[in-house]
Amino acid sequence: MRKLIIAAIASLFVTSFAFAADSGCEAKAIDKNGKALAGAAKAASIKKCEKDVAPAAPSCESKAIDKNGKALAGAAKAASIKKCEADAKK
Repeated sequence: MRKLIIAAIASLFVTSFAFAADSGCEAKAIDKNGKALAGAAKAASIKKCEKDVAPAAPSCESKAIDKNGKALAGAAKAASIKKCEADAKK
């Protein structure tokens, strides 16, 4: 039962990160004058942004290991990935 609860909480974290990444790319879809893009230009900008963000995720997931070299799971894994992605953006 405890593992089920931990898995559910971890999945909520992962889902919220996915939505945050989408909204961040949409917010960055602006032209050189600061106006929001529309149509095909907006879609292309969001697609490029998501492609640039996506490569960081697998490497961060592979780095989610404990001090003994075992893969992390649940909330610890989610927290580790979140920290890794935040550090990668800096």
